[in-house]
Amino acid sequence: MRDSNPYPEALALVHDALSRIREEQGDRLRTPLEVLERLQSPAIPAAVEPPPRSDGPAQVLAETPPQFATRPPSDSNEERLDQLRTTVSACTLCPNLAETRTQTVFGVGNPDAALMFVGEAPGMDEDVQGEPFVGKAGQLLTRIIDAMGLRRADVYIANVLKCRPDMPPGTSGNRRPTAVEMTTCLPYLRAQIESIRPQAIVALGAVAMEGLFGTTLPMKELRGLWRDFQGIPTMPTYHPAYLLRNQANSEKRKVWEDMLLVMERLGMPVSAKQRKFFLPKPARVDRPG
Repeated sequence: MRDSNPYPEALALVHDALSRIREEQGDRLRTPLEVLERLQSPAIPAAVEPPPRSDGPAQVLAETPPQFATRPPSDSNEERLDQLRTTVSACTLCPNLAETRTQTVFGVGNPDAALMFVGEAPGMDEDVQGEPFVGKAGQLLTRIIDAMGLRRADVYIANVLKCRPDMPPGTSGNRRPTAVEMTTCLPYLRAQIESIRPQAIVALGAVAMEGLFGTTLPMKELRGLWRDFQGIPTMPTYHPAYLLRNQANSEKRKVWEDMLLVMERLGMPVSAKQRKFFLPKPARVDRPG
């Protein structure tokens, strides 16, 4: 055990988030009290002990979390995020994920971003490269950001889960994070959001919405409607992977309409050309010759 806490502000943010979740959920929270006590202690090991695994029913989060506590006044957003990144990299709260991951996937982008995108969990490409949204879905997300008149470096991108969900031996693909995994990892995302304080969040997909709000409604009932995540307007929309599976312009238009709402909320200029993206073209009328 170390003699002093080398990352006081990052761990203070995580401890604050864990405490709020425990107040909201009481005994339903799967994070043990010992974790909170050890985060409070001035002597903190490199990684806190993992909670016991459980096969009980999935837990959901409160619909309207309380407001953020005041964040530490010292250090820049980038410095706070760097401290938190180091804390996350040593996390073993989900032992099955810690054992199978290549590395944690923390987040990337502008630490002072006005806009933050939140996905569900790293996939195989992200696990290898250590950066969220770098596979085919990530390439599509980058094109969406470009179409908004922004660069990927202008926004901040993170996931609810910081580790790739483990897969059974001999299988490929990606699995959906469990509710317990998301509840355990959510304090890290909350600490990221608290450090950045974006003006708006885009939740990419139903799993991201479940992680943030606890809702299990389908995305078709969620998208296009603003929600409030701890004082920050949050827009749900389809995950880019959905658009890779459903490439009809009508589905692309739904996501783009959500992005137009985000742009307007942020006071970004929206051109006439941008407003027409993915709209059906007028039918051609052949006139008599």
